[in-house]
Amino acid sequence: MADSSETRQGDFLQKPPYHAADPAAFDKKLQGSCHCGRVKYWLSKNEPLNAKFCHCRGCQVMHGAPFQWAAIFHKEDMMFEKGAEDLVFYHSETRHLDHELPCKASCSYCRTPVMDEGRNMVLLFPTLIKFADQKERDLFSPKCHIFYSQRVVDIPDGKPKWAGLDGEGKSTLLDDLE
Repeated sequence: MADSSETRQGDFLQKPPYHAADPAAFDKKLQGSCHCGRVKYWLSKNEPLNAKFCHCRGCQVMHGAPFQWAAIFHKEDMMFEKGAEDLVFYHSETRHLDHELPCKASCSYCRTPVMDEGRNMVLLFPTLIKFADQKERDLFSPKCHIFYSQRVVDIPDGKPKWAGLDGEGKSTLLDDLE
């Protein structure tokens, strides 16, 4: 499997978001960090490609919360200050601490969940970002809810509620108060 050999060889450390093509030229617009501050990262975009609230059981368990807020970015739009230093990876399918995509990355010290990493994208958790003001934060406002059929709390906010993944025939749109 390509991802496993990449993990063993550490090739992923030379690619975004762990290493920028030109770190000196990376446009640092927003900064995020874990609770203890050991893991710091930068974003080169002021807003995500999309933002969602996820109510799947996996997110509930992994985050210890009824749902998680995720913002989606291309890997090239993110750069960790110290590469993968102070990060621990978890592959939820195998339940092993491996950098096998898709995987989750957390601080190895305070255990703050930092992101979910896919092949081309990352799902960041906006609560870790240091927003200068409400206007910056509003650019990360979730557009919808996904896996709402697994919710443990109702959120009557008028945003679309998808039973599974959102849109394009992937899922059923639920009523706001269904």
